[in-house]
Amino acid sequence: MKIYVIQSFNEDGLENVYVGDDEEKALSLKAADFDHCDALFVEIWEDGEKTDDFRLIESPEDEDGEADSETES
Repeated sequence: MKIYVIQSFNEDGLENVYVGDDEEKALSLKAADFDHCDALFVEIWEDGEKTDDFRLIESPEDEDGEADSETES
């Protein structure tokens, strides 16, 4: 079974904000869902080993404000 760990990142460090097996829920979370969150990171664990990790990027159409014209590289 895969376990998804969503971590909220800000200037104070990382905090686990979701841990569970619901992929759809885990990948639908947005930084705006959490106080003082600059970015969300995903870790995927299977059989007690981390198999993947990445930053959860929100698409511009998902954002509630004006889209920023700058992109990260």
